[in-house]
Amino acid sequence: MQSELTRRSADGTAPPAALSAAYYTDPAIASAENDHVFARSWQLVCHESDLPGPGARLAAWAAGREVLVVRTEDGSLAAHLNVCRHRGTRLVSAPEPSGKAIRCPYHGWTYRLDGSLVGAPEARQIPCLDKPRLGLHRVAVESFLGFVFVNLDGRAAPLAVQCAGLAEAVGHYAGADLVPVGKSRIHDLAGAEVQHANWKIAVDNYLEGYHVPVAHPGLMRLLDYQRYVGDVHGGYALFESPLRDKPSSNLVERLYQRLAAPMPGLTAGDRRTWRFAMIYPNTMLDFYPDHVIAWTAVPVAPDRVAVPGAFYTKHGASLRTALARRLNIHIGWITNDEDAELVARVQHGLATPGFEPGPLSRRESAVGWFADRIRADLGRPADPADPGGDLDNLTGLAGVEA
Repeated sequence: MQSELTRRSADGTAPPAALSAAYYTDPAIASAENDHVFARSWQLVCHESDLPGPGARLAAWAAGREVLVVRTEDGSLAAHLNVCRHRGTRLVSAPEPSGKAIRCPYHGWTYRLDGSLVGAPEARQIPCLDKPRLGLHRVAVESFLGFVFVNLDGRAAPLAVQCAGLAEAVGHYAGADLVPVGKSRIHDLAGAEVQHANWKIAVDNYLEGYHVPVAHPGLMRLLDYQRYVGDVHGGYALFESPLRDKPSSNLVERLYQRLAAPMPGLTAGDRRTWRFAMIYPNTMLDFYPDHVIAWTAVPVAPDRVAVPGAFYTKHGASLRTALARRLNIHIGWITNDEDAELVARVQHGLATPGFEPGPLSRRESAVGWFADRIRADLGRPADPADPGGDLDNLTGLAGVEA
């Protein structure tokens, strides 16, 4: 893989500038992001296994709205705003059984799975009941690598176009036939961990390995840091690192190194490599020999981010792979706790009056790429000569319609 980090190191190009501190602390910017970042992009809501057959449905949050995702009669996917067209009742809350229709629990207005209004009790008492015009508000929905995404404004290019090359690189890990491991689910926002940081700090942290030698001793024992590489594309960033050959001094890590075995469909080369993908703006996918993790960064406040996600494996994985997966997940939770403390420290520091971030390392090139994407979506390209200039009048975006 031709690495963006390698290219920048070779030609001396400096990474794009980091975001100014206000992007992580200003409530008006956080409000503007709903319409100008999240509503215009594909948002991860679940995996296809969460919708196993016709009539299956679930509710998930995207761009500050709750979306109802269903499996239709013909096996395709449909998505709607999770709100009845009558009086605004939330249609689906807790997990509900499959069914041939969607029925409002308040007054009984009933919709087909495709969102069209079937009828309402005592319809003759509703003089202006225009069924064709009162279907549920539709939301664009798409499956990519077996994961289900929605797009609120309906204008985003297909993920296969935005993420050209990603399926070829990691598609053999993923697919609709992945099997969930454990109880965690991507759409379960209420059960998700909440970290004390702006959502972009969590993404920034994911997009660079520069902090690994200092902050993650376990990863340094496992990963060949000098061969940790990344590449950025129009709609995604992809990273990979081989595992070290030297046995770790930590017992759990050493056992993992010995047991690591690829899932069905993976190659021998995949056994010794970890891969990570970030689909702009907030979808993270971890590809390990023994399992896949999919998660997303959902802002719940300017300085708080929920990180719902789920673990997956493949049918037919061996007992050895299952044991390696349990060890790997244990290692991953240690890394997660380290990262949760790090991002909270960054949020605390960025709130310091007058502080602005310094220059980025070439190992943080993807952080600069992400910053450029955010600035572009919010309509204020950075002026390299004036690190704070990109914030002029930015707060006015909070009232602009998408």
